[in-house]
Amino acid sequence: MTGVPASAAGGSSGAHGAPGSAATSGSQRDSQADPQSADLQNEEKPPRGAKIAAAAVNQASLWNVANLLTMLRLVLVPGFVALMLAGGGYDPAWRSLAWAAFAIAMITDLFDGHLARTYNLVTDFGKIADPIADKAIMGAALICLSALGDLPWWVTIVILARELGITLMRFVVIRYGVIPASRGGKLKTLTQGVAVGMYVLALTGWLATLRFWVMAVAVVLTVVTGLDYVRQAIVLRRQGIAERAAALEETEA
Repeated sequence: MTGVPASAAGGSSGAHGAPGSAATSGSQRDSQADPQSADLQNEEKPPRGAKIAAAAVNQASLWNVANLLTMLRLVLVPGFVALMLAGGGYDPAWRSLAWAAFAIAMITDLFDGHLARTYNLVTDFGKIADPIADKAIMGAALICLSALGDLPWWVTIVILARELGITLMRFVVIRYGVIPASRGGKLKTLTQGVAVGMYVLALTGWLATLRFWVMAVAVVLTVVTGLDYVRQAIVLRRQGIAERAAALEETEA
């Protein structure tokens, strides 16, 4: 008989299919033996839309409560100037509305930084916009008061020069560290706000005399705290240079 047994034929076909089945079974054993590699392969391909969702979250973080308060202060600046100069700049009604805008700006300044630090809402926008909003509303008020003849120009120049100078100095020494806000600086800010607010209002009599002395205290605090910040900046810079020199000596040794 010349026929080939069925078992032999089957064995031949099984022999041809063996490599594929062996490879399949081998890959299954590898995946079972090393589940971490399979997990890594799955993790290498993030789900679709993950990057878009992350970007949306980061973009949404800009619109938090602290930043919205800062934006409100920025919007109030031109509104305050318009109210301050309305009616020739001497109408008590318009000056009262200007005072309300100034008061809202100063009150929100007390809360936005606190909210950002307490609830982890600190953003790059807030770091830049917050001090700009502070200086803008105060500068606008001082310039308007001096332009209207209610406040001597030298007072405006001293306060604005100090504020801008300290801000620039902070950026210069930031490579060595951060100058923390002092109690004197906070008291200065409060006194400036009260004094400028009293000048915005059309006060007469003993209240006009009182606001003069409050502004005098504000100017003194402005100068004293400014000099203290300069001292801290010099000390911080010296410490930073000394630490860098010591680190360089250690690396060379």
